[in-house]
Amino acid sequence: MNPVTPYLKVCGMRLPENLAAVAALQPDFLGFIFYPKSSRYVGTQLSQVDLAALPAGIRKVGVFVNETVDTVLARVVEFGLDLVQLHGQETPTECARLQAAGVSVIKAFSVGEEFNFEVLQPYVGHVDYFLFDTKGAQPGGNGTTFNWNLLATYDLPVPYFLAGGLGLKEAEALRNLRLPGLFALDLNSRFEIEPGVKDAGLLKQMFTSLRT
Repeated sequence: MNPVTPYLKVCGMRLPENLAAVAALQPDFLGFIFYPKSSRYVGTQLSQVDLAALPAGIRKVGVFVNETVDTVLARVVEFGLDLVQLHGQETPTECARLQAAGVSVIKAFSVGEEFNFEVLQPYVGHVDYFLFDTKGAQPGGNGTTFNWNLLATYDLPVPYFLAGGLGLKEAEALRNLRLPGLFALDLNSRFEIEPGVKDAGLLKQMFTSLRT
């Protein structure tokens, strides 16, 4: 981790009242899942008005899985998204097209017991951030951590989000973590009452622990 506290992202918001409660904690990023097969899919429950009402300074991230570039760009405009997070097999060319349209891109990769960092190289210059999540049954939100030591030798010029089952019990380890390239922590399933509904009280404890 850098000498300063990494940025904090809460992902998988889908209900207006819950969104407002979490936004009051002032996370740096809020994520909204536009993948219909996800239990955290925004569906029709969140509107452009809900996202437009978020406090200034919170950046809105749309999460997509193998969507067309045109569909992603349409959602960016519709919901006023600041970044897109791609969790499928999106190519460097697709990422570059989104960047060329003025959209910041986070490209997610699943990490298992090992990880081949060479797969990242073609994306360098075409994405703004990587996101490393635990390999599991779903593209994300599986609720388990991976071996963070795999990132100890990371040497690419692209900062990254660390995801995968981060919860209160990891707070101390995360606070003391020193990893090259670490930009932000992604919080999701470990703070849920049910899929897509976050426990604002638990998140407040986590924020306090990490930001102290």
